Amino acid sequence: MVCGGFACSKNALCALNVVYMLVGLLLIGVAAWGKGLGLVSSIHIIGGVIAVGVFLLLIAVAGLVGAVNHHQVLLFFYMIILGLVFIFQFGISCSCLAINRSKQTDVINASWWVMSNKTRDELERSFDCCGLFNLTTLYQQDYAFCTAICKSQSSTCQMCGEKFLKHSDEALKILGGVGLFFSFTEILGVWLAMRFRNQKDPRANPSAFL
Repeated sequence: MVCGGFACSKNALCALNVVYMLVGLLLIGVAAWGKGLGLVSSIHIIGGVIAVGVFLLLIAVAGLVGAVNHHQVLLFFYMIILGLVFIFQFGISCSCLAINRSKQTDVINASWWVMSNKTRDELERSFDCCGLFNLTTLYQQDYAFCTAICKSQSSTCQMCGEKFLKHSDEALKILGGVGLFFSFTEILGVWLAMRFRNQKDPRANPSAFL
């Protein structure tokens, strides 16, 4: 049977959803591992990563069940949800690749002041820095309560904003590139599901409409 046949489409769709399931389980496992080791204690970060992993896992299970059983309704909703995820993820990935340094500074500055004190303390200890940018009087307050190691070893510590900006370009490029890659696999999933829905199972009743 040629690759465009029923069996090949089914196997390709199953394989793609198995990969999605593994990625979803990996996200959940990494979040639990990070929480267990105390690398990240913020419930918002842990909850967000786990939510993404569970969402991806549910989509993959729905696609896998739909592919195995050639279930028309499941495959239809799988196509719709995966298409919406593609649009959202493609837009976010392009934004990550297009954001400039000035915008990064604004985003970091806005995010810093909506964080809890506990989260800021964790970031300061992780990056070994104190405060964000020395632009406001709040920086002196942050510096006074900073518990980073560098403060006990020298009279001055590097600002966290400088370290964040140093790594943000690379991080955004990686996130944007990975996001674009997975967004195109989602388009592949939509195309495979659409093609598979319109194919007839050779083992089924030839007169039945599928």
